[in-house]
Amino acid sequence: MHVNVSARHGHLSSATQEKIIEKVNKLGRFFDRLTAVDVTIDLEREEPSVEIRASAEHTKDFVAREAAGELFAGLDAVIHKLEQQLRKHKEKIQAGHRQPGRKQLEVPLDSDVEAE
Repeated sequence: MHVNVSARHGHLSSATQEKIIEKVNKLGRFFDRLTAVDVTIDLEREEPSVEIRASAEHTKDFVAREAAGELFAGLDAVIHKLEQQLRKHKEKIQAGHRQPGRKQLEVPLDSDVEAE
């Protein structure tokens, strides 16, 4: 999984970027098909806003945004939102695989006629 951290209207220290990358890398345990994660931090206002866009194979991008008084509080909130999205998506995929296929449930019309 490739992680890209960028800042708007300001600069992030390398230590801060490493902490962000470390936290974002934990998203891989919720959905293993993540290919890239882009973290954008907007430092223009008093409250920094954090946006995470996660790209995964065979699905649309997952996006979460949050503005908070502190950078890491906002980051934790955004990561939580993204975890929920990834969990829900994974549950939908797994539920679809657990269901028997339609072809198995359909009964041919010819057999209904012969049974009568």
